Amino acid sequence: MTITRDFKPEMQEKKNVVGRILQYLSDLKQNMLKHKLVYLLAVPVVAYYVVFQYLPMYGASIAFRDFFPGRGIMGSPWVGFAHFIDFFTGPYFFRVVRNTLMINILQLIFVFPAPIVLALMINEIYRLRFKKTVQTIIYMPHFISLIVICGMVLDFTARDGLVNDIIYFFGGERTNIMLNPSLFWPVHIISDIWQTAGWGTIIYLAALAGVDQELYEAAKVDGANRWRQTLNITIPGILPTLVIMLILRLGTMMHVGFEKIILLYNPLIFETADVISSYVYRRGLLQFNFSFSAAVGLFNSAINFTLLVIANTISRKVNETSLW
Repeated sequence: MTITRDFKPEMQEKKNVVGRILQYLSDLKQNMLKHKLVYLLAVPVVAYYVVFQYLPMYGASIAFRDFFPGRGIMGSPWVGFAHFIDFFTGPYFFRVVRNTLMINILQLIFVFPAPIVLALMINEIYRLRFKKTVQTIIYMPHFISLIVICGMVLDFTARDGLVNDIIYFFGGERTNIMLNPSLFWPVHIISDIWQTAGWGTIIYLAALAGVDQELYEAAKVDGANRWRQTLNITIPGILPTLVIMLILRLGTMMHVGFEKIILLYNPLIFETADVISSYVYRRGLLQFNFSFSAAVGLFNSAINFTLLVIANTISRKVNETSLW
């Protein structure tokens, strides 16, 4: 018995797909001819991303090679996942991953809500001149160089610094705070709040400006006080912005900027201060192990991308707000 298969539906489906692609290309061509100047303005932006964002991805292949600058990428021998295994089985894997996660979790708990709370407080200020003065003051730390910020932190936390003066005034003992591993996380988080909270209020204040003012008037008529208005009108009104910012923040849970860490840490507090990015810096630039640092960086990026996709998917299913 011979079984014959009818390929006509499959052929028709392929023709439909090809037809849709050709129609799309035709529409794109007509759109480009119609809006030539707009597409011309987009050329520098596209070129920037192609040259500086996509083409350098080819260099990530050194994570799978024993890279030597003199031989180039293609001339360096292929070693597969050797550098990844070296990192996973190395003595510092648990330490740098733990520190990276803990600092990010603390930032999520304390640093992320800080600009939200600050924006809600500023939104309650009725005197315009005082409101602008407060905004100017809290924006200032954002414009201070990170090197200056870290220098101030080191001076304030020194044995004869301002923090120890306050501790001594209330009966405590002077100590060099930045030599105590258990105090590095609090210092890092507090300085982050001071530096970033004010500037972070901009996006939330913009979201607050879009909340319908008639809702507040209706709430006043119903007898709702400012606290009830905040809970039932203000926060729901800026909730989409909060969710988007939270998704973006969760997408960087395995990343801590190495600049601030390197400027603040020292060998005595490596146990709590050393993170993935600072470890990559030492192994890659100071020890010239470029392939190993590329492998660690690629692992870090892969985890961040996975967290971003998971957070976006959960958000889309729970409250229908997502990046894509």
